[in-house]
Amino acid sequence: MKSELDPEILEDKQDRKQINSMINEMSESIEWMRVGRRPGNLRGIDKRSAYQRRALIDMDLFPSLEIEPEQKEIAEEQKEALVNILVDLSHRERQCYLLHMAQGLSYSEIKKELGIGRSTVQKYIERAKEKISKKLCRTNVVQTRIEDEEAVI
Repeated sequence: MKSELDPEILEDKQDRKQINSMINEMSESIEWMRVGRRPGNLRGIDKRSAYQRRALIDMDLFPSLEIEPEQKEIAEEQKEALVNILVDLSHRERQCYLLHMAQGLSYSEIKKELGIGRSTVQKYIERAKEKISKKLCRTNVVQTRIEDEEAVI
């Protein structure tokens, strides 16, 4: 039908354009059915995320595995250093940071727990991480200088 149309006539040009569109759509549909995924995706990214999102939910599947977390004891000086770092954080930053990092809660769970917005939770945690990294950086610099001075003495 396409080959019978005259490319010079205006009505035939419009019909030809419509037929080309139908041919392209049907070719893509046939290719999709043949390949089993969207045509043109070279790396199969549409399938990869299915494997990334799998999580082990039911531990009853592995009754032979007796996984118990070890209780770790930290020294008094480490506790003091931890307290000194956490003191610099605001109340909300400390709450959000500890719920996220120590308790392993997601931003959405913290949002529900504290009754604040998810983006607010994210911002508090980002600020806390920045403050902690700055404090650790300063502490490491001071510690290195003290060790260097002790080596000289």
